[in-house]
Amino acid sequence: MAIERQTVAVPSARARVRRLFDGGTTGNERLTAATGGVLIVLLAVIGVTIIKLGPLLSVHLFVGTVLIGPLALKLGSTGYRFVRYYTSDARYRSKGPPPLPLRLMAPMVVISTLVVFISGVALLFAGPSSRGTLFPIHKLSFFVWVAFAAVHVLAHLPTVWDALRADYGGTSARSDVAGLRQDDANGRAGRALSLASALTLGVVMAVLVIPEFGPWLANHHH
Repeated sequence: MAIERQTVAVPSARARVRRLFDGGTTGNERLTAATGGVLIVLLAVIGVTIIKLGPLLSVHLFVGTVLIGPLALKLGSTGYRFVRYYTSDARYRSKGPPPLPLRLMAPMVVISTLVVFISGVALLFAGPSSRGTLFPIHKLSFFVWVAFAAVHVLAHLPTVWDALRADYGGTSARSDVAGLRQDDANGRAGRALSLASALTLGVVMAVLVIPEFGPWLANHHH
């Protein structure tokens, strides 16, 4: 008797990558929110170091550098939603834009964020001799950024919790948590990989620039 062989279709590499990262609009929202949750924790550490910057200067410099990885991911995920919406992608058009107040505030959040971190990196590499020129920019932009970022965080805090619970709280991807469709639940592994990679990148960069901390720590000591 002839034995019938069943042919199992093996997904192509491109299909596997797409399945890994394509979570639709909900996947993008979850990634943005989960990254925001990580940023909240790291920024809380930065806030503590600012209160006692003297003894915690090295922590401030290290964590500030680590932040670059998750921050780049957050800007990338929100920028991706912006581009897809304004290029008339059907899924993102159906999802709709963020509330108008948040859209109006978004440019200031992005600009102040970039100025804070670019000036901070410039200060780190230029050394204490740049304190007179770069530090006022860094300080002023930080206060502007905190004002806008605080409103931004408070507005999105419930979303952050829902995203973390959905992807990392053991909830089945097929469940209807927060009214999510089953076809929007793909890409959980890809989101976790993206967030872990962003954190790893930040830590690696921070370790690599530790030698640049020396002049600042010595200047503060003297």
